[in-house]
Amino acid sequence: MDDVDRMLLAELQRDATQAYAALGKAVGLSAGAAHERVRKLRDQGVIRRTTVDVDPAAVGRGVMAYVLVEANAWMGDAPTREALEALPEVVEAHVIAGPAALLVKVRTPTTEELQASLRRLYGVDGVTGTQTIVVLESFFERPVDPG
Repeated sequence: MDDVDRMLLAELQRDATQAYAALGKAVGLSAGAAHERVRKLRDQGVIRRTTVDVDPAAVGRGVMAYVLVEANAWMGDAPTREALEALPEVVEAHVIAGPAALLVKVRTPTTEELQASLRRLYGVDGVTGTQTIVVLESFFERPVDPG
């Protein structure tokens, strides 16, 4: 990956809907060259997907919490992943080192729904406890810097 690829990634993170002509112009390439580089970045797995950034509060998911999940077994296997993926309120899940086995990001409409979500997390095989941090306000969420 070179500096042009990094500039392409930054431009795509800013606005992934722009035409290849605009994208190429922003980084000093033709539309065709920009398209080819983006295709290669996808093929290499650098660009995993193209998505839309939706305001969670606007779609009824305004309560965000991070949950440390304690367990009595290793939680980095397929059954745990599948159980967490089955919970639509779980938007991220990470195996971690530290005071817990997993770090899970949850988005719900209300704190009552957050409580119900925590009950469902307790239903995942191996879970023995949780510690929850409710987010009151987010200053920003930054995309990965390709530089």
